[in-house]
Amino acid sequence: MRLRSLGIALATAAALVTIPAQIPAAAAETPLSQGKTATSSSTENGGTPASAAVDGDNGTRWSSAASDNQWLQVDLGQSATLTKVVLNWEAAYAKSYKIQTSTDGSTWTDVKSVTDGDGGTDTLDVSGQGRYVRMSGVTRATQYGYSLWEFQVFGSNGTTPPADSCSTANAAKGKAATASSTENGGTPASAAFDGDAGTRWSSAASDPQWVQVDLGSSQSICKVDLNWEAAYAKAFKIQASADGQSWTTLKDVTAGTGGQASYDVSGSGRYLRVYGTTRATGYGYSLWEVAVHTGSGGTTPPVEGGGDLGPNVIVVDPSTANLQAKFDQVFSQQESNQFGSQRYQFLLKPGTYNNINAQLGFYTSISGLGINPDDTKINGDVTVDAGWFNGNATQNFWRSAENLSLNPVNGTDRWAVAQAAPFRRIHVTGGLNLAPNGYGWASGGYIADSKIDGTVGPYSQQQWYTRDSSVGGWTNGVWNMTFTGVQGAPATNFDTGPYTTLDNTPVSREKPFLYLDGNDYKVFVPAKRTNARGVSWPANAGTSLPLSQFYVVKPGATAATINQALSQGLNLLFTPGVYHLDQTINVNRANTVVLGLGLATIVPDNGVDAMHVADVDGVKLAGFLIDAGAKKSDTLLQIGGAGASADHAANPTSMQDVFIRIGGAGPGLATNSVVVNSDDVLVDHTWIWRADHGDGVGWETNRADYGLVVNGDDVLATGLFVEHFNKYDVLWNGERGRTIFFQNEKAYDAPNAAAITHDGIVGYAAYKVADSVNTHEAWGLGSYCNYTSDPSIVQQHGFQVPVKSGIKLHDIQVISLGGKGQYAHVVNNTGSPTSGTSTTPSKITSFP
Repeated sequence: MRLRSLGIALATAAALVTIPAQIPAAAAETPLSQGKTATSSSTENGGTPASAAVDGDNGTRWSSAASDNQWLQVDLGQSATLTKVVLNWEAAYAKSYKIQTSTDGSTWTDVKSVTDGDGGTDTLDVSGQGRYVRMSGVTRATQYGYSLWEFQVFGSNGTTPPADSCSTANAAKGKAATASSTENGGTPASAAFDGDAGTRWSSAASDPQWVQVDLGSSQSICKVDLNWEAAYAKAFKIQASADGQSWTTLKDVTAGTGGQASYDVSGSGRYLRVYGTTRATGYGYSLWEVAVHTGSGGTTPPVEGGGDLGPNVIVVDPSTANLQAKFDQVFSQQESNQFGSQRYQFLLKPGTYNNINAQLGFYTSISGLGINPDDTKINGDVTVDAGWFNGNATQNFWRSAENLSLNPVNGTDRWAVAQAAPFRRIHVTGGLNLAPNGYGWASGGYIADSKIDGTVGPYSQQQWYTRDSSVGGWTNGVWNMTFTGVQGAPATNFDTGPYTTLDNTPVSREKPFLYLDGNDYKVFVPAKRTNARGVSWPANAGTSLPLSQFYVVKPGATAATINQALSQGLNLLFTPGVYHLDQTINVNRANTVVLGLGLATIVPDNGVDAMHVADVDGVKLAGFLIDAGAKKSDTLLQIGGAGASADHAANPTSMQDVFIRIGGAGPGLATNSVVVNSDDVLVDHTWIWRADHGDGVGWETNRADYGLVVNGDDVLATGLFVEHFNKYDVLWNGERGRTIFFQNEKAYDAPNAAAITHDGIVGYAAYKVADSVNTHEAWGLGSYCNYTSDPSIVQQHGFQVPVKSGIKLHDIQVISLGGKGQYAHVVNNTGSPTSGTSTTPSKITSFP
């Protein structure tokens, strides 16, 4: 948000005739995939099966149905370390596709993303591990399906120890065991793992039943011995898990005969269970002993949780010497360091800090370590001002304050910020000034779960969203001041003023935060609130997680280690730094917390996606920045896989203070920035920004078509800032979506009207609700244009929605910034046009 104008096809169908390709295999060695079992999402016909792509014959091929989302996968038979994938395309090739790996054939990790495919032979260097490898087609280059003469996977079978290195020791002996049931007190789960063949576990007499053991850490499992009592299983599975919740089947036995049996398996996990599905007798299941053997040597040691917080976290207490100098030193480095790589987090132990002024520059966060804000009291200020930018605060991004009490020196604290600068869980025993010194332009902002005893003065702030807080008063606003669940908020007045006020927030959950319990670091995870009003503290409903349950991610950590930690069941705490990823971070476990400190920044390299969240309950993403890499990613952040449909209303996934940037720190490319496929997701304060200034900025140089795409139902966005995308900034396809507060600017650098004309409409709407949607509601929406490349552009409208009784918009406006482009309408073809250079909004209080 920068108010610069205000001071600042195939040639013929015959081309698909199956002519054998003349290009030989790209490598002399035999690929791991050759002759292995292959499957696919579809086949064109019986003559083009999946197996034809891995038979070593360049005269046979696999081809799919004629639609985009198709895949081909091969089972290598065991886990392997992958180095290269070679695809020999027939004429019907993929324009964009992904190479993915999996340990179980169901959960996939991206190891390569291709967005500019041109057919022929693609030789791709990859780095990853897995038993299953697949080509997942994203976009076809022709009207036909995908067609591969050969799909070759190269690497080494090195992740599973050979049979002779399988330990003879029983890794399960004496370990903690549980079961679905026990027959009686004399047949507990532990009896199957005590090394005594005279004691046993037995279950209730029903199907299914299970017994499991916790090995204590992730292990490579190579063999399982079972010693059945007379009541044995006719059918059962041997399964492993990283977290005791999501299970991978290592062996599926359908004709069990009881007695003693040994099963060679290949897999890893901390937990192992025997899962009985069909009993052989009228009794339950009964095991004298279960022995688990693990690989000796060659196993990857488990990732340890907890530890120190790394080099860029500055922990202080009231007795810390030269504390003011520490704040000043970081500020002098970060004041104007808008696109640098330095990141800092100040953590203040509980106590009283006198005569402190913590000025915050870029990528600097300050947080108290008490369980309540008043535990950490500053008799002084936490200040954001705009001296570095000549008194213009419209670029004061990427910083935060949290969980503190402020007693400002002159009675009023100054917090003159723009986007991506949350003010959370703060008690100000005085007033709050949201404008820079001199009242220059400002373009924020966000307050949540805070109590300001005095008056909040926005002054030159153009827009602001405040949630679940209390204020002693609110003086004014420029364009869009929106409040939900705020005690003391001004009454709604959008006809002649800037105010939209809802008494309560329908659904909210505060951001997780780090705190000290005695000398131990813990993360507090607040509970979901319904129809909230006012702050959540000091009641603090929620749960505490010890730091030992988090992998503390420090600069230099690899994506492989991060994913291993997640697979072990650990949460993630990213310490301040910039993290380059060569594979997608996969968050697959329900209730996982991914928390960043100091605007920790994730950068996906080589075209991979940054993060995928499975369609599970209660994942919490908070406090980090995703910065697009120089090679185009398909989707930077995906919540839920395509077609996700599970109900998460009781325990939704939340995305809070998670910011997306494309360009600015260098060229960045992505088709989609954030895609929400899961239902019931809470998007609470995000700034999704295609850069309009900085390095690597240009209509194609940092191209990103879509900001936020919502496909899930019942998604709620509170505090939604999305700007400058090449196509739709927000595209909402899910039912019953709700948005409370939306701020947008259209892309400054659209070269001309033709470049953004589609379906006979000039300009992509900032916020589009798909024609198929029947129910949607939104409050406090603003879109601004600043077409600096071609000021003659007249955007058709800021908002585009279907005209249906279930679609309702409240308090909507469009604004021309200094006459650099105009809007013809506000919503669809409704609303007066903007004109001139006065930045006077064109408003609609209610649509339809």
